[in-house]
Amino acid sequence: MSSGTQFETTTVFGGYGYDAPYEHTVPYGHFAPSARSAPNGHSAPNGHSAAYGHSAAYGHTVPYGYTAAYAHTVPYAHFAPQEALPAPYDAHTAPTVPALPPQGAPRAPGDGSRAGNRRGTRESGRADGTLRRLLPRALVVAFLAGGTSAFVAKDKAVELTVDGAPRTLHTFADDVTELLAEEGVEVGAHDVIVPAPGTPLTTGEDVAVRYGRPVLLTLDGHRRQVWTTAETVEGALRQLGVRTEGAYLSTGGSRRIGREGLALVVRTERVVTVMADGRARTVRTNAATVAEAVEQAGVTLRGEDTTSVPGTGFPRDGQTVTVLRITGSQEVHEDPIPFDARRTEDSSLHRGTEVVQQAGRPGLRRTTYAVRTVNGVREKPRRLRTEVVREARPQIVRVGTRPRPASVEGTGHLNWQALAACESGGRPGAVDPSGTYGGLYQFDAPTWHGLGGAGRPEDAPPAEQTYRAKKLYIRSGAGAWPHCGARLRG
Repeated sequence: MSSGTQFETTTVFGGYGYDAPYEHTVPYGHFAPSARSAPNGHSAPNGHSAAYGHSAAYGHTVPYGYTAAYAHTVPYAHFAPQEALPAPYDAHTAPTVPALPPQGAPRAPGDGSRAGNRRGTRESGRADGTLRRLLPRALVVAFLAGGTSAFVAKDKAVELTVDGAPRTLHTFADDVTELLAEEGVEVGAHDVIVPAPGTPLTTGEDVAVRYGRPVLLTLDGHRRQVWTTAETVEGALRQLGVRTEGAYLSTGGSRRIGREGLALVVRTERVVTVMADGRARTVRTNAATVAEAVEQAGVTLRGEDTTSVPGTGFPRDGQTVTVLRITGSQEVHEDPIPFDARRTEDSSLHRGTEVVQQAGRPGLRRTTYAVRTVNGVREKPRRLRTEVVREARPQIVRVGTRPRPASVEGTGHLNWQALAACESGGRPGAVDPSGTYGGLYQFDAPTWHGLGGAGRPEDAPPAEQTYRAKKLYIRSGAGAWPHCGARLRG
């Protein structure tokens, strides 16, 4: 039945009235009949005795791969087919004494004959050797069985879900941190782990890891970077508490967000009131600019029309935008530029005599203004540009420095005042309508220059004009003034 090899097994279907159910394979070639007692008082399930008190339960795996009935593996279990297994040194029961065979029955080995004695001696020695081999092995089996129990106790079945991908696994990790390290799952500051790292693990635990994803979010004109563990745009906005009803999204809500993140522009729906042409128009809009919101309100800007806030600005919820209707024009104003008077001394002229050598002429300045009306109201003109059309020309006056003679002999008794009143009305700067004669005594230019006068007679002082008139009287008499000369005598 046994060759003595350590791991040899033999299959037996029954022996001496004891059936081995469902073909039990037992190591070391030992078979146990039903309901036999095991040494040390320990029993095995289904009535099978296990050596040294180790029992096999249903569905349990025992080290070293030995299988028992109903697929149960029994470590180093030894079963005796016909006779009880010799008890170890600490057995609680005495070994069974074999009964004598009946009269006339065939002798069994060792029954007193010479051949029988030799066979009995060999089998007795074989049983002793088997006992010596089994004792240390049984001790090893006891140690391994205890280690196996601890091994099985530390093994845990957990479910690990990483970014939505679940998997069930067995682990000897004590806590969540060890489990993640064991599975090579690297986490960062923005990742979420449930339960928290360091939480002790038990069988049946669910561990979830959700990676953080960066999102460059521009929300209603304000840009910032946020982190989310959601895998889609819609989930991220829900996580951030952003209202998406009626909002503009730069990408679809179902778009997945990779670990690298994405840039997202969101414009929520706002209520804006547009005042134009005496009417108020309220619209719900997710426009990006004020100008776009005004256009959605059905208002068209023309020419220089503008709005009360910059058209490129972002429209805020509850904001009122006023449209300014503007008409513009230009006005041109021309203003004179005064001229300067320059006086120079002239020794050829008698003292008190002034001669205008160059008459002054005003310049001309032209200014252009922008004039506009806003919603029918005229605003203050705004100067656009100024230009000098004509430069002013200075007036140059020669002033006499030569001493004047005391008088003209032979003219002192004449009435020069009456003559001046008749000729010019007594006005030194008078000029006749033709422009030929001027001054108190209405000299023409050739006569005036012939008498030593300079410039125009009407520009000379009254005293010099009277002096030149007296010289003319000495040269030509009262006839020099055909109509008024008689006034000199009377």
